[in-house]
Amino acid sequence: MQLALHLADSVLILAQRNAEWCGHGPVLEQDIALTNITLDLVGQARSLYQYAANQKGGDATEDSLAYTRLEHEYLNGLLVEQPNGDWAQTVLRQFFFSAYQSAYYTQLEKCTDKDLSAIAEKSLKEIRYHLRWSSEWVIRLGDGTEESHSRMVQALEILWPYTGELLEPADYELALGFLHTDALKQEWQSTIRNVLEEASLAYPAPAFMHTGGKYGRHTEHMGYILSELQYMQRAYPNSQW
Repeated sequence: MQLALHLADSVLILAQRNAEWCGHGPVLEQDIALTNITLDLVGQARSLYQYAANQKGGDATEDSLAYTRLEHEYLNGLLVEQPNGDWAQTVLRQFFFSAYQSAYYTQLEKCTDKDLSAIAEKSLKEIRYHLRWSSEWVIRLGDGTEESHSRMVQALEILWPYTGELLEPADYELALGFLHTDALKQEWQSTIRNVLEEASLAYPAPAFMHTGGKYGRHTEHMGYILSELQYMQRAYPNSQW
């Protein structure tokens, strides 16, 4: 169940971050594109929370898992809870995560758990679009004007220290035996390196990496995210749409 919660929490928190852009995108077309990506992520979260609720049993539901847990009970990586910053930082965060998710779910699709495999298969169709969209934006900004390039360099400096955690699996990620860590790292690093090169951005040197999110130790941003995300359910318990 922890694996499903980790995967669900990661896409839910990223969706919550991306949703902050709704109505504020740089142009209408891209505002809509990011909103659609956000809806895809929410859909993925729902499937995973439903799976986790069935595993947990009792009165657990997708809503209770998403909206009533405490901060330390969320297992998402630290990357997805980082602030939006500017458009460059937002699209780079999405690119880093989508590249990771694409490599991860390709392996998850081969998992012996048929339900998780089915979720991965369905999600991959969306993830590949997310990766293509975010890659194009990283290249467009990195290889664009002096201003856009400068903003991508700054975004890279801010977000890179939160990427290492993605590639260091927690014990519950290894339990089902589907995850091949070396292959995951190689695919992610290759995707990142190729896009950064095309974007005229240097691949970062080895640096200190923040960890802890996969075990419920989060940054100061997480509490603020949850206060907004959980407000309606806590103000009106058991409410339903």
